[in-house]
Amino acid sequence: MIGIVDYGMGNLHSVSKALERLELDYVLTDDIEQLKKADGLLLPGVGAFPDAMKTLNEMGLTTFLREWAESGKPLLGICLGMQLLFDESEEHGATEGLKLLPGRVERFVGHTANGETYKVPHMGWNKLTFHKPDHKLLQDVEEGHVYFVHSFVVKHKEDDVLLASSEYDVTVPAVVGRGNVMGTQFHPEKSSHVGMSILRNFGELVTQGGKSRE
Repeated sequence: MIGIVDYGMGNLHSVSKALERLELDYVLTDDIEQLKKADGLLLPGVGAFPDAMKTLNEMGLTTFLREWAESGKPLLGICLGMQLLFDESEEHGATEGLKLLPGRVERFVGHTANGETYKVPHMGWNKLTFHKPDHKLLQDVEEGHVYFVHSFVVKHKEDDVLLASSEYDVTVPAVVGRGNVMGTQFHPEKSSHVGMSILRNFGELVTQGGKSRE
């Protein structure tokens, strides 16, 4: 069973419906005792990084998520939920993240090196490029287009965590992972067959109860 972490800042309805379409068992809750019974966790997220971390801290979910990551059970962050996996964000001043993956979240600068402006947020469909196509999360998934909505981008510190990327003036880490901790910057539940394939792979990983192959 997959536990969807409900802390009031995610596309809970669309994520739940996607799991239902894939016939994956899930529970949507903010109750830590209920989440402990799950075999894998989804951490969705929409909104501001500082607000999300404040809420996670107040609900006792920060410690729980860190302990979960140490347990070896699968954890998948989506959009803001992926960004929360990293060390910190510069949004509204430096805010500490979950520190499960090495890196910092920074705002798109909004202009190229040549001074040409581009739209922020990065919104819409963009193509994936796989860096580790044999990773369990990406197995049998095509390098197709997925749907992004974000104004901040992860600057990963270690290349081994980058599983797939897109280009939006800079390289955007689109899928990240190390061991049992994984994330997608895009919304897989809104990304047609590519995103659904990734969620299906996560479901299989949860069912297997093991770490993803790096």
